[in-house]
Amino acid sequence: MNKVTFRTGETIYENSLTDLQSIKGWIKEGELVTKTWQNKLLLENKLDPEEYGDNAHWVLWCPEEFPDRIIVEWDFYPLEEPGLCMLFFAAKGRNGEDIFDPSLPQRTGYYPHYHSGSINALHLSYFRHKHPEERAFRTCNLRKSHGFHLVTQAADPLPPAEDAISPYHMKLVKYDQHIQFYINDLAILEWEDDGKEYGPVLQGGKIGFRQMAPMVAAYANLSVKHAIRD
Repeated sequence: MNKVTFRTGETIYENSLTDLQSIKGWIKEGELVTKTWQNKLLLENKLDPEEYGDNAHWVLWCPEEFPDRIIVEWDFYPLEEPGLCMLFFAAKGRNGEDIFDPSLPQRTGYYPHYHSGSINALHLSYFRHKHPEERAFRTCNLRKSHGFHLVTQAADPLPPAEDAISPYHMKLVKYDQHIQFYINDLAILEWEDDGKEYGPVLQGGKIGFRQMAPMVAAYANLSVKHAIRD
């Protein structure tokens, strides 16, 4: 693992996520509740999954358009489960459009809109405690769309929410074909996209947080910095 290493360069975007004002201008897809918890952004579902099923899940997008060759970092606080937490990154329309281009169909947080709809993206699932089989054998999954392509997975060290000693510091490196993910500086997964098997290498685009109901989690200290190859 870590055949190629990277270090952080200049800051592109920084957001402490300390209150609701910090996400002014962010774009919600689906029904979610935004609160503050101990000066951190708390996110949870508004719709009851017992009634609405997979339509109770949601996505919250950062409005910034990012370049390629970045390092994304944030602090994660799992508070209540079951549920699943994910980061979308390198998200663009399938023809290179901004994902909020009005020509694209509306998205509502329903997962097929993201993996088999009008956008391309990479999907990092880093807290997969939604279903019994996920809790019994915990993995971090990396998918690439368009299409529901599971490109790599690795063991997930995060405990159940009741045993968590938060925060957990997340670090994602996206540099051309290279993707690396760390939790508390522990290397979790690495993947090199050949640009062929699952389509061209995705570059640039938006990032967004996704949760599957009824997960409750808090977030803080989001930053996006230039990645420099050692």
